[in-house]
Amino acid sequence: MTVLIAGTLHLPAGEREKALAETADLVAETRTQTGCMHYVWSADPTSATRVYVYENWASVEDLAAHLAGSYYQNMLATLGKYGVTDTEVSKFKVALEEPVYDPEGKPRADFFTQ
Repeated sequence: MTVLIAGTLHLPAGEREKALAETADLVAETRTQTGCMHYVWSADPTSATRVYVYENWASVEDLAAHLAGSYYQNMLATLGKYGVTDTEVSKFKVALEEPVYDPEGKPRADFFTQ
């Protein structure tokens, strides 16, 4: 079962770019972990403080290994130096995945492959 992590956190204005640059190697290293399909922390261009978190893990077990490992601990320690606030990050179990665009190239909100 796929697990998605999505949410936001805030870093002090003027510090966000420095914090994201400092964690770039951790992001790249995390992407090499078993089951990590996507892992990104990105600055919101409409806010001086907001960071979006998006992760896609192949399984609960892969996410658990990540959360118990050094990459996660190092990310927490590094970002902690900058004063993270207003963290709202959730996990989601994915029961069905399919493309947004159907075979004719039309974007669809409904699930059309079943």
